[in-house]
Amino acid sequence: MQTFPAPQVVDRPEQPYVGVTRTVTMTTMGEIADRLPLLIGRLTEVGIAPAGAPFLRYLVIDMDRSLTVEAGVPVAGPAPDDEQWHTGVLPGGRYATLTHTGHPDELIAVTDGLLAWAGEHGHHWDVERGPDGDRWGCRLEAFHTHPMEVPIDAWVTELAFRLAD
Repeated sequence: MQTFPAPQVVDRPEQPYVGVTRTVTMTTMGEIADRLPLLIGRLTEVGIAPAGAPFLRYLVIDMDRSLTVEAGVPVAGPAPDDEQWHTGVLPGGRYATLTHTGHPDELIAVTDGLLAWAGEHGHHWDVERGPDGDRWGCRLEAFHTHPMEVPIDAWVTELAFRLAD
């Protein structure tokens, strides 16, 4: 069994971002991940520099049917309206975070470990469970390495899940 470093609980400030949202299945997940380079390219064209690592934000998860996911990029301040993205603010608050270095296929096991750790330590997620899936207050995968610059088995990905108040 693979072990992972212990998560940390940190306070994160609110963070403006630009993003695109799609509803996908586990087999079509690449459709939303493929939007990140396009989004970053468009931001660069209009002179907006990312203020942090690009991310996938899981909004609604029903593993048997579909997932509503945002691909986004933090920005330093409000971004102009554009037909290719929407703007928002990642909520501030307490987050359980864990940084993983390795192949992205390992993230399912890492996420399972983070979820188990939270239960063992009495932490509760900012999530509402319903018939259409789990609606997360903020559940992020932030990508701290560029896939074209680092071999896939050495990608650095931060998981950051908001804790309930």
